[in-house]
Amino acid sequence: MVLVATTPVLADLVKAPDVAAQATMVNKGDTSWMLTSSVLVLMMSIPGLALFYGGLVRTKNMLSVLMQVFMIVSVAGLVWCCWGYTMAFTSAGSVAPAFVGGFSKAFLMGVNGGTYAATFSNNVYLPEFAFVVFQMTFAMITPALIVGAFAERVKFSALMIFVVAWLTIVYFPIAHMVWYWAGPDFLPDAPTDYGYLWGMGALDFAGGTVVHINAGIAGLVGCLVIGPRLGFGKEATPPHSLVMTMIGASLLWVGWFGFNAGSNLEANGVTGVAFINTMVATCAAAVSWALIEQLHHGKPSMLGAATGAVAGLVAITPASGFAAPMMSIALGFIVSPICYFFVATVKNKLKYDDTLDVFGVHCVGGIVGALATAVVADPALGGQGFFDYTVFPAGVGAYDMGAQLLTQIKAVLVTLVWSGGVSAILFYALKFTIGLRPSDDAEREGLDLSEHGERAYNY
Repeated sequence: MVLVATTPVLADLVKAPDVAAQATMVNKGDTSWMLTSSVLVLMMSIPGLALFYGGLVRTKNMLSVLMQVFMIVSVAGLVWCCWGYTMAFTSAGSVAPAFVGGFSKAFLMGVNGGTYAATFSNNVYLPEFAFVVFQMTFAMITPALIVGAFAERVKFSALMIFVVAWLTIVYFPIAHMVWYWAGPDFLPDAPTDYGYLWGMGALDFAGGTVVHINAGIAGLVGCLVIGPRLGFGKEATPPHSLVMTMIGASLLWVGWFGFNAGSNLEANGVTGVAFINTMVATCAAAVSWALIEQLHHGKPSMLGAATGAVAGLVAITPASGFAAPMMSIALGFIVSPICYFFVATVKNKLKYDDTLDVFGVHCVGGIVGALATAVVADPALGGQGFFDYTVFPAGVGAYDMGAQLLTQIKAVLVTLVWSGGVSAILFYALKFTIGLRPSDDAEREGLDLSEHGERAYNY
């Protein structure tokens, strides 16, 4: 499998090009693909995730979930431009450059139509604004995923404050640790200019640790601190519209191609690999979940199929650019029974109210995918291995599955500890100051009316 699709001839490669030289290394196809991918990832949040979550809650809370997702996307976009991008994707002036960026590009200072961002290939660049807006959409959807864990019982104002703080203290540092590096033309001369987990060799193609484990563990902490919904375990709380949920899940699936294939930052062979892997792993996970329900309950459900598809999308995310399609199918078949066990058995046994299974699907599925990446990336199984960017030009490095698995475990643990610990501090700080939860009467009335003064439906 040929996966290196850089276009320049080796003899023409320019080491450490200046801005003027970078301007000649921008491909219109790459730029178009990245802007399209940005739109696709935005579609995952609104309307995709909003409808997926909205359909799963009760009628009286439908609008509140839509509002939470919509406003998280809006707030995150502003925070990203003001201090998120610089904290995630710079190192100049940082007090701890391995863990968080500096403020050299705060408020997008110095970023303009004539600056460029590195891709994964030598001498291939993107307009920096295309990179900024693509990564912005990841910062938008990640905190929006969290709200599903404590849907139907959180104060809107407290949630917005939490999102700003969580992005700043949790998301940006983890994104920096996993994804920041100097770029393939510069790393050989700047051998320590990378994030902590990147330097460790952790593989996360599109956000298994940064997005899914990160959001999933924060969601679990949130649902434990806030507590279960009134009547949890005593009253039936069926989804009010599985039609909405199916539409939302389908939009997530479509948008995920921008999420995963877009993460290659170029339109080339690796993009095709990530694209097909995203497709087939999702198919396998949806089929796998339906088979489990058929065996366990005698009937496969629409809710189960949609949940299985999301579990497959989550699991393939960190491995999407590294695996071969048949291994991706195997990963899809494996992840659904594991997530199903957490959703159907562990949650009931431990009696935590993870309302929309954020922990069971995103965190557990993300961990399965992160660890499995070490296996499916092995060239002996058809994977692409990893690229050694400390040499110029970059080339495929020697692969050791055992060592890579150990690195993946460390990356997962760092994410769980940092995100879980800081999220707990933030949730408790809000709980004991402005309060996290509406009154019992407001919760019984529903958050649509009590928090926003309007209904999703007027019959």
